[in-house]
Formats: sequence, C-alpha cells, structure tokens
Amino acid sequence: MEPVTVFRTFNGLEAHLVRSRLEAAGIPATVLHEGAALAVTGAGTPAVEIQVTVGAESAAEARELIESSREGA
Repeated sequence: MEPVTVFRTFNGLEAHLVRSRLEAAGIPATVLHEGAALAVTGAGTPAVEIQVTVGAESAAEARELIESSREGA
C-alpha cells in the first residue's frame, strides 16, 4: 500500500517522537525528508517539511493516536 503522511513538522525531534509513539502502538512509521531539512538549512531552521508516514491501512488509527497525544499534552 502507498504510504500516507499523517504528521508534518519542521522539527526532526518532534517527528521522531511521533514515529516512536506510533511504533509503540504497533503502527510501523517512517520519517521522511529529515536529511534534506538538515542539509538545506542546518539544525533548527525551518525550511523543509519533515513528514511521518504510515501505510494507508493504518492512517486513520495513526491520526487518532496523534490527536489524542496532542490533547493529553
């Protein structure tokens, strides 16, 4: 299945935190474009969006988990 972007950020640490939460819930996830973001701008300068993707079959569950994590923060 095609990967689906479920989270977008300019912060690599935030992307990996989301990926980790998803994987802890049994949802395989991937962080995309982190290397490009660092190569283009250096650490901490937003210019390239970093994405967290999951398989299409897990997208709805992943979005619910991300949203519930935000509400609890």
